[in-house]
Amino acid sequence: MWKRFSSNIGAMIGVVLLLAVIGIALFAPLIFAHTPWQMVQRPFLTPFSMDGLPLGTDTLGRDVASQLAYGARVSLLVGLVSTLVALLIGVPLGALAGFYGNWVDEGAMRFTEFFQTIPNFALAIVLVAIFEPTLASITIAIAIVSWPPVARLVRAEVMSVRKREFVDAARLAGLSRPRILLTQVLPNTVSPIIVMASLMVATAILLESSLSFLGLGDPNAMSWGYMIGAARTVIRSAWWLSFFPGIAIVITVLALNLIGEGLNDALNPHLSRRGKA
Repeated sequence: MWKRFSSNIGAMIGVVLLLAVIGIALFAPLIFAHTPWQMVQRPFLTPFSMDGLPLGTDTLGRDVASQLAYGARVSLLVGLVSTLVALLIGVPLGALAGFYGNWVDEGAMRFTEFFQTIPNFALAIVLVAIFEPTLASITIAIAIVSWPPVARLVRAEVMSVRKREFVDAARLAGLSRPRILLTQVLPNTVSPIIVMASLMVATAILLESSLSFLGLGDPNAMSWGYMIGAARTVIRSAWWLSFFPGIAIVITVLALNLIGEGLNDALNPHLSRRGKA
């Protein structure tokens, strides 16, 4: 799998870009001597002005480069945690629905469809608006709107795997149904879940940025979405305040999508060859 993945140039570019973003986020305190909230120069200092602040300052004289580095921490954290929570909800529900079928499947799918009747972004806005906009509420809101596709994917994969011969052999060997599900069926559905999870992180980062742009972000946490939201009133006079965090979001989302595509080709080589043919 690694050989197929490493031979994908796009996937390796995505890995390099993502590692660079993660490295900047982890070593932000070592790279910058001041926090993103400290005023270090006059406001609206333009980028590349040779004052030790390569990306300029914002409306309060804070270092934009420092904000980008520290903002990467929050954006990546929200993306990863919300994806994990969505997987913890969607994977068990989809697995139970696909494996047991009948009324379990009907009940689980009707419950899933209830969340899919409202557009994801609209539901996220409602959830964050009901509670106080904090990182926890934003993360939970993104997880709630993200788990239904996971449940449907896992259900379809489990329904396909449960009909295979090794599952029948496990039944004849006397294994219980929960054990068959955990040891025989679910391990064979990991590949599409991994691919989907990598894409979900990118979607979660975009959702957090969109919420922050509308003023529903956590005002006490520096994130790329918060930076764009705070700069929307001066977008004409200080273009760099929204341009640089926007570029950071584009690079990170692009990297995650390239990695997801590379994982899909590596974990499903037969589908990849069929598509190319």
